[in-house]
Amino acid sequence: MTPVDTQTQLPAALSDLGLALSSRACERLLSHLNLIAKWNRVYNLTALRDPAEMWTHHLLDSLAAVQPLARHALQRPAPPRPEGVQDVQGTRCAPTGPAGLHVLDVGSGAGLPGVTLAIALPEVLALASAEVRPAAGAGRPGVLPPAVRVSCVDAVAKKAGFIRQVAAELGLSQLQALHGRIESLKMAPADVITCRAFASLADIVRLTRVHLAPGGVWMALKGAVPTDEMAALPTDIEVFHVEPLQVPHLNAQRCLVWMRPRPQP
Repeated sequence: MTPVDTQTQLPAALSDLGLALSSRACERLLSHLNLIAKWNRVYNLTALRDPAEMWTHHLLDSLAAVQPLARHALQRPAPPRPEGVQDVQGTRCAPTGPAGLHVLDVGSGAGLPGVTLAIALPEVLALASAEVRPAAGAGRPGVLPPAVRVSCVDAVAKKAGFIRQVAAELGLSQLQALHGRIESLKMAPADVITCRAFASLADIVRLTRVHLAPGGVWMALKGAVPTDEMAALPTDIEVFHVEPLQVPHLNAQRCLVWMRPRPQP
């Protein structure tokens, strides 16, 4: 598959995934894919070399997680209003909506899905928020999308370096790359910890739970439903949703496994 093919097929693939992105976002997505192919000639960023497989197994597979993550982000509880600010006609109101969203992508490799999320998620959240924002002058609070930050972590220096280069070339100020073992790094807590082809569910939880913010969740991208992995989770972790994914042009099972700490009695 040539770059011209991907450029032609991307709008249809986005439509299949329920995504509406600007031409700038589409350019960034394809530029990321092209940078992976370019760097792969020298560095072993990914095992896949065939452009057609990179298109489906990397880009489209990662894009399939955008809409579910956006839905989760918008369903989070809104932050408390400043004291004294009331929601009444003619009174200045505080915007409602979730606070900033910090996404941590562990074992990000070539930035999958982290870079994809950094490109697409802000636009999807902004569009969804605009659709539920009341008309001007209605005297009701607006709904503001959360400010998205994405941290991509990889233990391989050249992969973290690649993501830094992608962030610089594509102008992604909301994206940062960190080199190191996730269990040894210090960083701001994450609202969502995601990973793709990184480890078993139990190992994901064990290695990353120190980085999970209060009320945070894990979103693991998996192939077939990992029943055995779910059964091996610690008793204080619950799988609250297994979400099947339909990835365009990919004839394989895909799902998201959503996990969180069990509520304390």
